[in-house]
Amino acid sequence: MALQILLNGAKGRMGQTIAGLAGEVGVIIRAGLDVGDDLAAHIARCDVIIDFSSHQATARVLEVATKHRKAVVIGTTGHSAADKKRLLALAAKVPCVWAGNFSVGVNLLFALTQRAASVLGADYDAEVVEMHHRFKKDAPSGTAARLLEIILEERKLDAGALRHGRSGITGERKSTEVGVHALRGGDVVGDHTVLFATLGERLELTHKASDRAIFARGALRAANWVVKQKPGVYDMQDVLGLK
Repeated sequence: MALQILLNGAKGRMGQTIAGLAGEVGVIIRAGLDVGDDLAAHIARCDVIIDFSSHQATARVLEVATKHRKAVVIGTTGHSAADKKRLLALAAKVPCVWAGNFSVGVNLLFALTQRAASVLGADYDAEVVEMHHRFKKDAPSGTAARLLEIILEERKLDAGALRHGRSGITGERKSTEVGVHALRGGDVVGDHTVLFATLGERLELTHKASDRAIFARGALRAANWVVKQKPGVYDMQDVLGLK
């Protein structure tokens, strides 16, 4: 039987792309909802919720999912650290894939960044640069945020080490800094580069997306995977077996 999906945020860019690919991967979009629509009225007929609406809707999505014991895939970004901590505790009550990026290539970038950060010492300065289309509302992107988390975790640093851009007389760069730079313009789907630079050499890991369909296919792959899992919060590294 085909997987039955409740798609929240169906009128957004990602929502429309997911809906357009549903037939290609053999799933059924049972209900395509917009922000503010009643999820509970449709959830009984669905196996999983996919949410690409707004970070403001995440709490409601998780409340409905936990009440009806449905799996959920969350692709929204822009949550504050405090909100995400609270929402993750709620998400853990059901099978949940929560990822800032559902691209297979980007998730390999996550794995490579973790490896590079573990091998290259503090004398390799770490910076993350991302660029997205002019319509994106949050910065840095969820993908960039995850790349930064990986670097901070490997180097045992906290969020205070992050430098969001630089302006004025900033002084020499400290070895404990991790820079992050968000560029916006045109119709860029999503570019991410992680740089590790030291005296004499520089390593750059780059992923560039040119078609939003890569994220949609990943989200649908995650939906098919998560309905078979036990309650808990997973990411695309779990879905792809990269851990």
